[in-house]
Amino acid sequence: MWKWEAEAAKAVVVIVHGAMEHHGRYTALADMWTAAGYHVVMGDLPGHGTSSRQRGHINSFEEYIHTVRKWIREAGHYHLPIFLLGHSMGGLIIIRLLQEIELRVQGIILSSPCLGVLAEPSMPLKAAAKVLNVLAPKMKFSSRLTAEMATRNRDIRDAMENDSLLLQKVSVRWFIELKKAVSIAHERILNFPDIPLLIMQAYEDKLVDRMQVRKWFNEVDSSDKAYKEWKECYHELFNEYEREQIFTFAKAFTEVHVVKGVK
Repeated sequence: MWKWEAEAAKAVVVIVHGAMEHHGRYTALADMWTAAGYHVVMGDLPGHGTSSRQRGHINSFEEYIHTVRKWIREAGHYHLPIFLLGHSMGGLIIIRLLQEIELRVQGIILSSPCLGVLAEPSMPLKAAAKVLNVLAPKMKFSSRLTAEMATRNRDIRDAMENDSLLLQKVSVRWFIELKKAVSIAHERILNFPDIPLLIMQAYEDKLVDRMQVRKWFNEVDSSDKAYKEWKECYHELFNEYEREQIFTFAKAFTEVHVVKGVK
């Protein structure tokens, strides 16, 4: 777990990264938040970055939920309003966490949340996955994800190609647990708390099914929710050429709700 601290901070942002990546890809975003007056707490999810030797593998999606809950507890030590920001699988983790555990947070920002998957394993592997999940749960297969699918930003693509911490393979169990978590996120939508919610979705997403994201948003019972699609953007919104504009939009959401929290 890592922390970035701002002078005279008004709130804390807990950032949860997506699948295959690590917290280091969010240091520039953390700097933007601290410059705006927010502390930042984030870390590497189990099986990602430098978190463990079991790279690309989890026994249960609950491992992610427990890890992020620890980050939120750490954020609570500041005694400031807490915002949760999750990208892709990180967004799914936040959804599942809040469906299961009651937490006091000021607002939620989800960036291209993984509520439906476009990029999946080959059909033969999908067919064999249930059997392999029992017989060989740690068996790895290629994620089939590329830098070109993630972002239009050529500088970010080049950095991804040379990033040794990015996962290239994931386990059968990991895939099964991800798919299960997506299904539960939809099935238990009524369990999602009435907390201010902003979803920002890439219109040209090559990894997440934006129609499933929109469906979940339309069905979630929230008295304060907003949905924004970024028309030309690929999956990684905070790495796209429009990232300054996207950050400003997200910050406007937190600024409004920090003020509401003070009142």
